[in-house]
Amino acid sequence: MDDANVHCAIVDAAHGRIDAAAALEFVSDPAFGGTALFLGRIRDFNRGRDVTGISYDLFDPLALTLFREAAQTAAAEVDAPLKVYVAHAKGRLAVGDIAVVVAAGTPHRDEAFRACRSVIEAVKHRAPIWKQEHYVDGDSVWSEGCSLCTHEHDGAA
Repeated sequence: MDDANVHCAIVDAAHGRIDAAAALEFVSDPAFGGTALFLGRIRDFNRGRDVTGISYDLFDPLALTLFREAAQTAAAEVDAPLKVYVAHAKGRLAVGDIAVVVAAGTPHRDEAFRACRSVIEAVKHRAPIWKQEHYVDGDSVWSEGCSLCTHEHDGAA
């Protein structure tokens, strides 16, 4: 996959927000009829607790390398022209904020769906990303991340 066809970013929440429209614009192409977009947002309830926000920390150089590798893998899997956009937030996010966006553009919808799914699963399960959930009661807990999981993906978000 040509570097011009992949955009990977880490967005520091202290300096800006992830722009889903920019993701869609990046993967758009006159030859593409399929575009898939995944947005991961901070939800207000998790594991039986009311959530007020999440703080994300990433090892930036390794995360960006993994994002690029995930795009390369998706390109090999779909074996079609492809553009991929991946951005993950870093820092403190509130309920409703976008934590991650993955967009894929291809000639056909099936390829776009498959590429988008492949990339978000790699980000979720392999990237060096840690999250600390903050709760209504003032407590906060670092989550057990998926990046070090040894079991198969269970489809959980």
